[in-house]
Amino acid sequence: MRILLVKLSSLGDVVQTLPVIHDIHAQLPAAQIDWVVEEAFAPLVRQAAGVERVIPIALRRWRQSLWSGRTGGEGRAARAELRAQAYDAVVDLQGLIKSATVARQARLAPGGFTATYGNGSDLCGYEWPVRFLLHKTPPMPRRIHAVARYRLLAAQALGYPAPEGPPVYPWSRHATAQPPQVMLAHGTTRADNEWPADDWIKLGRALAGEGFELVIPQASEREAEFAQRLAAGIGPGARVLPRMGLPALLEVMRACSGLVGVDTGVAHMGVALDLPVVEIFSQPRSLRAGPVGRAHQRSVGGEHAPAADEVISAWQACWHARADTALA
Repeated sequence: MRILLVKLSSLGDVVQTLPVIHDIHAQLPAAQIDWVVEEAFAPLVRQAAGVERVIPIALRRWRQSLWSGRTGGEGRAARAELRAQAYDAVVDLQGLIKSATVARQARLAPGGFTATYGNGSDLCGYEWPVRFLLHKTPPMPRRIHAVARYRLLAAQALGYPAPEGPPVYPWSRHATAQPPQVMLAHGTTRADNEWPADDWIKLGRALAGEGFELVIPQASEREAEFAQRLAAGIGPGARVLPRMGLPALLEVMRACSGLVGVDTGVAHMGVALDLPVVEIFSQPRSLRAGPVGRAHQRSVGGEHAPAADEVISAWQACWHARADTALA
């Protein structure tokens, strides 16, 4: 069975969709899986064991220059890639008009079908016209975690039992760095997701006092300034990472011993690597996006941002609950 998964963006959503790969191969061992995704996230999907072909598209970039010759040429090339292989099933795991439109571009094998969500779920993206754009639209629970929603849609669309147990991500880790490193993933594009600098510094000093080195990523001038402020406040146990792309950041994370981060794609990457993770929420999205199924991963906050002491306590619980393996 040849299957095309459509999950275009954003970073956290793409990462949280990765367990679908494991589920499909566990239930349909002969399945061949391709994935169409925004170009920025294609390198991460390529590192997922079990995906044969990654088809990058650039809808975000193309919207900025709709009438240029380059955009037209790239769009035609992407459509040709979507039609180069006939698919038995095309599953739109995003549930938006743009993703359903991409799914409709794929070439179907005889008897092939497209599928997406039949309705919206709380705090999950959904646009109702997709019900009329694709073939199968199985119903979803109104209240469901995002990862469970992706897994359930794939199961219902492809005809295997709803998956049970914690999600399995198709990424591996390296041996941990020494001294052990904890990443402080402070960066976010949403102001309502931010956590105060003073709290980060208090957390960082507590972790440094326990023997951890703090590594602080940054992806913009604003984030770099904030990261430098944190490193200066924490002291010698903290260092700011140079700006790097997502594949390089993933390599750094593979050697980390844990991560504390706000509700952001980088924090979800830490969850996918099975690190001890504390994810900080300042709004109720934890019900939809927080870590699930593992004692060494948890969310804190929700209706409002948590205090530093609450995050420190959560980290200590996650650290002590981590798996007793050579990578812990």
